Amino acid sequence: MKLLSRLLIALLVCLIAIPVMATPVQAADISSMSLKPSSGTVGEEVYITGSCDDDDDYWVYYQIDTDEWVQVLDDDNFEFDADGEEYDYTTKDDKFLIPESCSGKHAITICDKDLGDDVDDDDDVEDDEKFSRDFTVKPKVEIIEIAGDEIDDPDDAKGATGAEVKVKGTGFGEDEEDIDILFEGEVVSEEKFEADEYGTWEGTFEVPSTSKGDHDVSAEGEDTDEDDVEEANFEVTPGISLDVKSGSPGDPLTVTGSGFEEREKSIKILFDGDTVADGIEADRDGCWTKTFDVPQYPKGKYDVTAEGSYTDKNDIDEVEFEVVPGLVLSPTQGHVGTTLSVSGSAFPKNTSVTITYDGVNKGSGTTKSNGTFSGISFEATHTQTTHTTEHPVVVTCGSTTLTTSFTMESVAPPAPTPTSPASGDRVGFAGIKFSPTFEWQAASDDSGISHYVLQIASNAQFTSEAISFSQNLAEGHLTVGTESNTVSYALPRDSALPYGSYYWRVKAVDGAQNESGWSTTYSFKAGLLPLWALISIVASIAVLIGALIYLLIRRRTSYD
Repeated sequence: MKLLSRLLIALLVCLIAIPVMATPVQAADISSMSLKPSSGTVGEEVYITGSCDDDDDYWVYYQIDTDEWVQVLDDDNFEFDADGEEYDYTTKDDKFLIPESCSGKHAITICDKDLGDDVDDDDDVEDDEKFSRDFTVKPKVEIIEIAGDEIDDPDDAKGATGAEVKVKGTGFGEDEEDIDILFEGEVVSEEKFEADEYGTWEGTFEVPSTSKGDHDVSAEGEDTDEDDVEEANFEVTPGISLDVKSGSPGDPLTVTGSGFEEREKSIKILFDGDTVADGIEADRDGCWTKTFDVPQYPKGKYDVTAEGSYTDKNDIDEVEFEVVPGLVLSPTQGHVGTTLSVSGSAFPKNTSVTITYDGVNKGSGTTKSNGTFSGISFEATHTQTTHTTEHPVVVTCGSTTLTTSFTMESVAPPAPTPTSPASGDRVGFAGIKFSPTFEWQAASDDSGISHYVLQIASNAQFTSEAISFSQNLAEGHLTVGTESNTVSYALPRDSALPYGSYYWRVKAVDGAQNESGWSTTYSFKAGLLPLWALISIVASIAVLIGALIYLLIRRRTSYD
């Protein structure tokens, strides 16, 4: 009986325990949550506070977009303060930063489960197990690079006009297009930019000409207005730029200054510490430009800077300029016989100099103590058989060799005017071959006449090669009439022409091998009779004379 009662008691305890074991543990109840701040830009530090009914483990999620959540805090990031049955929770010193995301509202949710992307799934978490607040992301731009160098503090962005600046935009629209970079409200980017799916983009611009001081850098796109963007600050500092990085003494050099005070006066340019230009005044934007000749300095690299009435030279980054050896050829173009003069600078001092023209030595000299030389002169020639425009002038001084060139004129001389034999003339009377003399008006040219080319042919097209020829006529074979200004050429016996009709023309070639056009074509006839006709006539005359002699002899015989 006692055993039975004990069994009944045990059974009763088990029945009572079964429903107790099946009852789930009540999840924590999150009753409040607040964000400080509730709006801002990407990278903003956010502080979370709230209350709940226990100090279980909590996770905080940030909604990047509809389908993507990212965990930003876990249980290690919270402190709890019990007040009766309620707990006040707060984030520790390591507040979380707003991740890259598009402009607009993004949910921040705290819950007592590690849910990942399922944080918004009500099947996995009850409403009383989570609490959400919206954070509004605003667009902003920040400067991240200047002249290719990353900057540690965007608030310390500064540089001179012309510097390339790289900016980063965040919090713009998803895949937003047609984004422009603005400097003091003016578009300065050469291209338009496009944001990615998180509203982030990067772009570059060159600092425009403006006065020194702080200037706003902003942006705008097809969905973002400039007024809604948190601007970056850029401090324009005074600076200079050169249009070229190297040159020879006497070459023009243009220096551009920017970032000076508005209307600043008494600005001067310093070359290796020496003043090379002064009396410069900046415009209302603090900008100025000055061109001067590179000073007479030896070969080497020198620092160029500037200073003004309000701007100290130590506030400007010096720009390096290299002085290189230079040649001056005067004149640089002309005709055969032109007198050329060569001078040079920035060469090794007290060193011998040699000059060649078309590879032929034309003169020599010695540089002075400042590396200059001058006054080496010679006449331009043209030794090539065809016209050559550029003729190299090479200067050698120690291990330094420089080349310039003289441009030979390319103007052809006028075509000669034929005079004899004139069109329709007949030369010679009778014979096997004829050697007429050709005459024409002499041509003139600045480079002088080198020679003439004569052509004779049996047709007006000058295509009959059988008896046509072209010959360069050296001056030794020509007779030049000084008073009549004519040129004559007697055809040699080995080039004599047989009986027939011919055409002739002539052209001139100057000392630079420029050829004139062909002259007017003249025609003439060689010989009065062909050889066979002459023989027939002579034979007939001989027969006639013989017959007459025979008749005279017969008559005299009959009288006797």
